[in-house]
Amino acid sequence: MRTAIILIIAVYFLSISNTLAQETMQDAKSIYQFKVTGITGTTFDFASLKGSKIMVVNTASECGHTPQYSQMEAIYKKYKDQGFVLIAFPSNDFGGQEPGTEQEILEFCTTNYETTFPIMAKVKVLGDKADPIYQFLQQKALNGYIDSEVPWNFQKFLLNEEGHLEQVVHYRTLPNDPSIIAWIEGVEK
Repeated sequence: MRTAIILIIAVYFLSISNTLAQETMQDAKSIYQFKVTGITGTTFDFASLKGSKIMVVNTASECGHTPQYSQMEAIYKKYKDQGFVLIAFPSNDFGGQEPGTEQEILEFCTTNYETTFPIMAKVKVLGDKADPIYQFLQQKALNGYIDSEVPWNFQKFLLNEEGHLEQVVHYRTLPNDPSIIAWIEGVEK
């Protein structure tokens, strides 16, 4: 009888251990593990976005695709109260098209595009010095979905309500493209 009880307890603790290990693996493949610096120097914790769909975009103020800020702001305003968040990461990695300081970038975005979505501090998105969040977004070993390299400014990464990467959208595809809107609204294609 005593051996049976010990065996039951051991199996119980083993199942709890396996469940915790699986949850840890899931968290390791989610964006919720990251805390980043906002453009004003504050800490932004992705764990605060649990339950929301997230679009992450690398941006630049002097790029031919910079007018996408207008569509980004429009979809953010329309869907922000429906479980959608758009996060911008300025980067100077492509053609030196984001040379400004954080203050200059913020002023540019708010003055020219009246942005209200969260903008983070400027980061590197390419190579060995890429910010950890961009290493995560681009490496299947980290994100559990796909290997991809950011080819230019305004590449879009779409993450589901569990913080898992679901889609990588080309920089030329506008943020208000019907396929992106369908993803935000949860409409099957």
